[in-house]
Parts: sequence; C-alpha cells; structure tokens
Amino acid sequence: MKRALVSTALALGLFLSLTANAPAEAGQTLDTIKGKGLLTCGISGATAGFALADSQGNYSGLDVELCKGMAAAVLGSADKIKFIPLSAPQRFTALQSGEVDLLALNATWTLGREGTLGVLFGPTIFYDGQGFMVKKSAGIKSAKDLGGATICVQPGTTSELNLADYFRARNIQYKAVTIEQMDALETAFFAGRCDAYTTDASTLVGAKIKTKNPDDFLILPEVISKEPLAFMARQGDDQFYTVLRWTTFALIQAEEKGITKANVDDMLQSPDPDIKRLLGVTPGNGKALGLDEKWAYNAIKTVGNYGEIFERTVGKGSPLQLDRGLNELWTKGGLMYAPPAR
Repeated sequence: MKRALVSTALALGLFLSLTANAPAEAGQTLDTIKGKGLLTCGISGATAGFALADSQGNYSGLDVELCKGMAAAVLGSADKIKFIPLSAPQRFTALQSGEVDLLALNATWTLGREGTLGVLFGPTIFYDGQGFMVKKSAGIKSAKDLGGATICVQPGTTSELNLADYFRARNIQYKAVTIEQMDALETAFFAGRCDAYTTDASTLVGAKIKTKNPDDFLILPEVISKEPLAFMARQGDDQFYTVLRWTTFALIQAEEKGITKANVDDMLQSPDPDIKRLLGVTPGNGKALGLDEKWAYNAIKTVGNYGEIFERTVGKGSPLQLDRGLNELWTKGGLMYAPPAR
C-alpha cells in the first residue's frame, strides 16, 4: 500500500510540475483575443523592411503587414492590434508569459527553438540567409578575409551560433562584439566599433540603407546559412496555431489565384470553386477555424496578397529593392506554396 501511495504521490508531483510550467493561455488564445478585442504582436521594432517605426511611432514592414492580416482575419479589423517591440532575448519569454499573442520578429525556424522553447513556427514567410557587411575602405572582399576581425552580432540568435560554426569550421579566429538591442548594435558597427556586422542578409540591406552614406559599405558575397523566417505561436494551443498557418497560406494562395487588395470584391463573383471557398462565398472554412467565414477576405482586403505585401515592404517598390528569389511563388520557381483551402 505504501508503494502505491508513493507512486501516486510521485505521479501527482510530476503532473503538477508539468502543468505549472504550461502556458497560462494554452488552448485559449483565440478566445482571449476575441474577448479583449485586441491582437498583441511582438516585433523587433528596429528592422527596416520588416518592422520599423517612423517619426510618429507608426510601424511598417513585412512582419507588421502580416500581423495586420492576422488581426483582420481574427477580429475583422487591422486597427485592433498592438505592437510590442522586443529584443531577441525577450521574445520567447514574452510569448510564454502571454505578454504577446504572436511573435513576428523575423525569427529563424530551428529544431532547438521548437523543441525546447515551447513555441511552434508557422509557415515560412521569408527565406533568408546570413551574411556579413563591412566598410568598403577596409578592402575586405570575402568572409574568409575576416581573420582576427571584431564582428558585431546579436546575442541569443541563430546569427551568433552560425558565426561561431562558420569560423570554427575554417579555423579562423575572430572576436564577437555582442549587443542586445539591434539599433544599438547597428550604431556600434557604423561608428567603427566592429570590423564587420553579421545577421540575415535582408537585415543587412535594411541597415545599410538607413545610413547617411550607404555606398561606403559592402555586403560580402557569402551566405553562410539557411534562415527560414516565420511567425511563432505558443505550443499547446492547436486552434490559434492553425489560424496562424491558414491566414499565412490564404495570403499566398490569394497571390496564386490573382486575388488582390483592389479586386477582392470583384473576385467574390468568381466561378472558381477554390476562390469561392477561400473568400467565404462557399462557407465552411471559417467555421473550421473558429472564425467568421470572411476571415480570408478581411485579411486580403486589408493588406493584399503575399506578393503585394512583399513588393511594398522589401521588394522593388520599397527602399530595400530585394528580388523575390526563393520567396517567389512555386509556380514561378520559388518556394512559396500553400496547401488547398478546402
């Protein structure tokens, strides 16, 4: 009997320890968002093209637009959103504590993060890779020329780990200068505190165009990693995670089907069964997600399709002038692919 009691007590203790560490809102995120009428979105707040504030404190960028699309899908309006800027070390704690409902910090999808940090990554929203930026006057033409260099990098990021792996594999010595806040890190590099700055290539482009003399700096040709960037939701809440995935897929499918912010109302009359299901003319998808049947229509009407968002935030219609590359639709040789919304 004592053994049975001890076993029961141990099992109870294990259960309590596990549940004590579970996210407070696991399984309830969607209801909580609807109840407060607000989606809180964690962003970097300092990344040109992805999430950057203007002089009035208004945020813009790819991450910001996709967050607005989520708010429109869930709450019917992109105005019902609050952006919370977070540093790299803060982000996962903020999600787990419920401070934010969603993380949109152009973070890299990795096994370690998904396996140990209690997060789930949505679909990849931007395929990137890590690079290096240097001053042109230094005469450096390749990352292999950075032996003995000081390199600015954000701590607690895949960039820091990739940097270590790249130079260790090539037996090249370097000194990392780690600064938590991205704007402070960029300031340190441009002020000459570091010989090089390393992070995702798109972020390097964004940092470069923010300087007074962008032509004084060079992004080296090497891309040393795969960086699939995606939004994150808490583990343990399948419903909200499903909403995150399918809202992203809806914007990708909208581009594939030629649905834009400008023509989405006309597309309500389309005879295409896929379009009718996506826009809620044929009901069912909204109910399956716990949303209004016009969830995808609301998102597209608010922010446009994925291609429109890309072009105006980081593409040819933006200061970054990035090519679509891998972020092109699968029908055009890229990796953007959405499962059937049926």
